[in-house]
Order: sequence, then C-alpha cells, then structure tokens
Amino acid sequence: MTTLERVKELCKSRGITVKRLEEELEIPHNTIYQWKRITPSLDKIQKVADFFKVSVDYLLGRTDIKDLPEDNTVHTIAAHHDGDEWTEEELEEIEEFKRFVAMRRKARQQKGE
Repeated sequence: MTTLERVKELCKSRGITVKRLEEELEIPHNTIYQWKRITPSLDKIQKVADFFKVSVDYLLGRTDIKDLPEDNTVHTIAAHHDGDEWTEEELEEIEEFKRFVAMRRKARQQKGE
C-alpha cells in the first residue's frame, strides 16, 4: 500500500477528505496527491503522522502496525557523544529511533517471538 493510499484510508476512517486534511495541517493543496509520484518531505509526513497518531514508518509502508506504543512514559537513555552537544535535530532522531524500537518490539510480541 502506498503512502497516498494509507493517508486516504486514514482520512476515510476519520470522515474527512484529503483536501480537508491539507487545510487542517496547512499543507499546500494537492500536495498529498503528489505523493503518488514523489517521496513526501519529512516535515509534511510527520505532520500527517502526528495528526493521525500513527508512525511515519506506517505511512511510508515500512510497517503495518498503525498504532504508536501506548506507553508514553519518559525513560532516560544515556548516549556517549565525546563531548559534542546534541542538536535539536539529532535529539529528534534519537526520539524517532526509540519509537521505532518500541514499535518493533510490539510487532515481535504480536507475532509471538
């Protein structure tokens, strides 16, 4: 299933149109329909994922697990960085990786591994 098909399915389940979604998220008109031919930009795909409370991986077809983990508890993860400071972008990448690992764990549990 393509990203566009997944977004259309999510819109249908919410009872909204793709056009309405674009208006809600302040995404230019017909941008989402262009995802049939082009790869969506990270900022736009993240907005859509946040709106529907699904993972970016689900929208991109990398997983069929729609729901984000229910456990939103803050946990501490230590990382060695040789004295360099983390940028906001790097911190977001770390957070995205944590979500990915949690989602993968949930998928394994559902498969009974």
